[in-house]
Amino acid sequence: MTPLFRLLLLLSLLFVQSCQCINPKPLKLPAQNAIASAHPLATQAGMDILNHGGNAFDAAVAVAAVLGVVEPYSAGLGGGGFWLLHRASDNQNIFVDAREKAPLASHRDMFIDSSGKVDRDKATNGPLSSAIPGQPAAFDHLAKHYGNLSLQQTLQAAIDYAKNGFPVDPIYLKRINYRQAVLQRFADSQQIFLKNNKTLTLDDTIIQPDLAITLSRLAEHGANGFYQGPTAEKLVEGVQAAGGIWQLDDLTQYQIKERQPIEFNFGGVHIVSAPPPSSGGIALSEMFGMLRHYDSAKLDDTTQTHLLIEVMRRAYRDRAEHLGDSDFYPVPIEKLTSPIHHQQLADSINTNKATASTDLGTPRDHHSGPHTTHFSVIDQQGNYVAATLSINLPFGSGFTVPGTGVLLNNEMDDFSAKPGSPNAFGLVGSEANAIAPSKRPLSSMTPTFAEFTLNNEQQVAIIGTPGGSRIITMVLLGLLEALDHQPPSAWVSRPRFHHQYLPDQIQFEPGALNVQQQEQLKQLGHSLKPLTDTYGNMQALRWNVAQGTVEAASDPRGIGQAIIAPTQIESNNK
Repeated sequence: MTPLFRLLLLLSLLFVQSCQCINPKPLKLPAQNAIASAHPLATQAGMDILNHGGNAFDAAVAVAAVLGVVEPYSAGLGGGGFWLLHRASDNQNIFVDAREKAPLASHRDMFIDSSGKVDRDKATNGPLSSAIPGQPAAFDHLAKHYGNLSLQQTLQAAIDYAKNGFPVDPIYLKRINYRQAVLQRFADSQQIFLKNNKTLTLDDTIIQPDLAITLSRLAEHGANGFYQGPTAEKLVEGVQAAGGIWQLDDLTQYQIKERQPIEFNFGGVHIVSAPPPSSGGIALSEMFGMLRHYDSAKLDDTTQTHLLIEVMRRAYRDRAEHLGDSDFYPVPIEKLTSPIHHQQLADSINTNKATASTDLGTPRDHHSGPHTTHFSVIDQQGNYVAATLSINLPFGSGFTVPGTGVLLNNEMDDFSAKPGSPNAFGLVGSEANAIAPSKRPLSSMTPTFAEFTLNNEQQVAIIGTPGGSRIITMVLLGLLEALDHQPPSAWVSRPRFHHQYLPDQIQFEPGALNVQQQEQLKQLGHSLKPLTDTYGNMQALRWNVAQGTVEAASDPRGIGQAIIAPTQIESNNK
């Protein structure tokens, strides 16, 4: 019996039995704290905070801050992200939107050249491609409203690593090679991250003294230490001198937003995920909604893979057409998450033939960075966090603002610079995601929780990953493993495949599809694009609510580390 068959059979049984299958045994708090993140230094920083009286929210700030220093290619003070929180005291799920915002002087045609085409260089490189960061505001918000400790405590490890340096690792070298030409354009970036064009080796240390000062101001003064005062003035002066359009008002007016998560059920399976401006929660709702309408007992392995590809295709088609910042555009959330819509989408799938994406219609007018980062945290009080953070492309815009150490994002490329024109990841967008002042660009970041049963005992999965446009399908495949009763190590290591509506092709990792499956999928009408490298860096936890036990795993594709206190497990740095 294949994983998809077992899962859909489970879902159909749960749908019939509804929530009566949830075990009535009393909840047991986690016996240990656990963290899984993309870098060992970040994981340890979070564990240190938990061991010194902090809760999961304090640890999340510490992990994110250190990731921003030691993974400058992924996240940092110059970026933003989404934080999905579960507060045990009142059993509430909270979504903190710290996504970047378009500058006040931005406009929908700012990257269109004289010939009417998108200027890809302006949209992805340098300060014009940078939206207003949300990460510093998120740190301040979590500390004030959810944490036990001060920012001076939770940011101290990041300050130390910025001041004293961290060792270069293989992932750092790989990302540098990808963006070296852009980093060389800007003096501060070249000096810090390339060490003045030195050929970097694993013996090198990256030191960021200006960033340590900026982090210290944030620790002492909270958000005002970044969005006002000397740091803000240096940011605006440096951006404008290099051709950007930031103003002081952009910084002083930035606010994070708390939003209602996307939550949906399939009988006893309850999934909590990211709402707009993320496309993740709605897309997951659609994909699971379509899958429930199929009798997988009649489908062989290749047809089941075909079915997954077809539900991916349809969810990404809706993403391109309908999704954007719901503060600016009336995203039809109720319709897109409704069983009627899911039934209509499922009815359009032919299990014997691939649907050409063009047959589904072209959006009126496809967008997220491959080096984002993710981490998952749970504490012994039953609080937990899934957070996905980004600066978009590796090393973001490539531009470090002089005197601040802040490497800026290039999230403006996550907008639809021109209706129907693909961004850096081949994603096409519509009017829903057009550029507008103070608007947040659409994202694929999908921090997610799932509650389900295993051996009649309630479980909680905490999951997420980086990976640009492939994030949502990675989370889908990880959840399929979780709901198929596999351990977190299987969620993070499963070989991956992906379809995003346009371009109309299946992308897949080495080993994800065998030769026979590839030939059979071609016979069904699919176009295949085998990848030479792996993708994603999933970080996941599972809490057995009945037993109180916790499991953790870090994706073997990266250098991350998962720790369950006090025992270190499933590290790729053994």
